[in-house]
Amino acid sequence: MRIDVHAHYFSAPYLELLAGFGAGKDTLEPGYRLLHATREADFAERFAAMDRAGVDKEILSISGIAPYFAEESSAVAGARFANDLYAEIVRAEPGRFAAFGVLPMPHVGASLRELARVLDELDFWGVTVTTSVLGTSPADAQFDPIYAELDRRGAVLFLHPAGLACGSHLLKENGLTWPLGAPFEDTMTILEFMQAGFTQRFPNVKMIVPHLGGTLPFLMQRLDHMAQRFMPGKGVPSENARKFWYDTVNGYGPALHAAIATFGIERLVFGTDWPFWKGEAHQLAADYLAASGLDPEDVAKIDSGNLKALFGARV
Repeated sequence: MRIDVHAHYFSAPYLELLAGFGAGKDTLEPGYRLLHATREADFAERFAAMDRAGVDKEILSISGIAPYFAEESSAVAGARFANDLYAEIVRAEPGRFAAFGVLPMPHVGASLRELARVLDELDFWGVTVTTSVLGTSPADAQFDPIYAELDRRGAVLFLHPAGLACGSHLLKENGLTWPLGAPFEDTMTILEFMQAGFTQRFPNVKMIVPHLGGTLPFLMQRLDHMAQRFMPGKGVPSENARKFWYDTVNGYGPALHAAIATFGIERLVFGTDWPFWKGEAHQLAADYLAASGLDPEDVAKIDSGNLKALFGARV
């Protein structure tokens, strides 16, 4: 069985709702760019691609188009709309889909209420958060009550780039917001969580980091060497890093092997980033595991075996 932990679905009514609440063009553009005229058209293309790639189930998440607003009522309405939309899709196609819920951040009380609803009533497989919450790191202490509740439940938290290019005007001006900015956001945010002592304080939260951890595998020795400069008393990054999980959205064999050497094969889980990776890119996300020389047993671990530690009997 192959389960895709990194896949997205957008609807015009959701995007229009966020636009009405004041979401910017840059935030909504990826959703509009990949929008299908109907859900049926989306599913026809999606299911055909899944079948070609041997993907049995996608765990849907809202990507960087999150309903984060300073006005609490807008954030709550956006989050409930997105979660109800995903719940409807899962009910219609339970064999094909599961979902991660989105929270009305930065509003902690409302987020705790929605967290309970998506996990207890909608039976989602976890929740998602982006690498920036209205300009604030998700590792900020104000969000600790949310992580404390996830820790109490032993729940899954899926991290996703916000598409802000780490605030770099150079990345934005050169069209690198997503090619470089997204993995930089992954790297920066997971280091912020390490600086906050996340794995020590919330050891039962099962966080999935996208894109093989961004640049972490390449930089790990350098980060360990300089750990006392930026995270004194919190261990070293390589030890912390092995307490997270990482999806395989990357496509490059040497990077995959670096991630295995850095994190351990048991910490990798399968992802495709549909619909941002379509056609040949989606097929590459599926095929490059075996093409990189992994034996079938290790591919099976990534496809679903490692997910048993995250989702238990659901897998």
